[in-house]
Amino acid sequence: MITAPAFYAVAIPAVIFLGLSKGGFSGLGTGATPLLALYLPPLEAAALLLPIVICQDVISIHAYRRDWSAWNLKILLPGAAVGLTLGWLFAAYVSDDAIRVMIGATALVFVADAWLRAAPARAKPARITAGLFWGAICGFLSFASQGGAPPYQVYTLPQRLPKMTFVGTTTIFFAAVNALKIVPYFMLGQFSAKDLSTSAVLLPLAVVANFFGIWLIKVVPTDRFYRITYVLLFIIGLILFCQGSNHLLRSAL
Repeated sequence: MITAPAFYAVAIPAVIFLGLSKGGFSGLGTGATPLLALYLPPLEAAALLLPIVICQDVISIHAYRRDWSAWNLKILLPGAAVGLTLGWLFAAYVSDDAIRVMIGATALVFVADAWLRAAPARAKPARITAGLFWGAICGFLSFASQGGAPPYQVYTLPQRLPKMTFVGTTTIFFAAVNALKIVPYFMLGQFSAKDLSTSAVLLPLAVVANFFGIWLIKVVPTDRFYRITYVLLFIIGLILFCQGSNHLLRSAL
């Protein structure tokens, strides 16, 4: 088990972010792996969090089992499977900072477009081609860094789904994606006894944060929920873009 205080200084906020994310504020989970990556290699950080995330998925699926969009899942999940496969094959050749820049830029462009429109657009339908594309991006980024939330939101937020349907669809989609990661992570040798025991220590905090997130979603009005989601997406995108760009520039000099 990892015992270093510096690790828990980043792990505890990361687990709380994950709990709130699994409760419904999905953008927060994007920050969990980058926080742990301050102490661990990014792929090891993602693997350490995976058992925690899967336990949280079980709780969230039960909470939102009646609210989800079957059509969106049928479109997104095949694309995500392709993205996960590509992540498995090629993530080792793409730097962690390049992935952070990719996630951050996607989030910032999407939020800027949404905020700068002169008039609010009508809800967009769930289109198959776009869903397969963004699903694949979700799968790839989720495999490499648990960073699938921003591209997922780029596709789903413009649909203006009912709040609980949006949260339930998000929960089931990422639960399926996380389950699909188990075999590739195992084959890459990412599940060590040290990391699994550390995951077990962090799990109670993760469960408490998860239930708090579920409660918070139910009491936050729909309009405010979507405003908060856009703001969180912008903040996380900005942090990831600046962090990745700064590291890439330093390595180039």
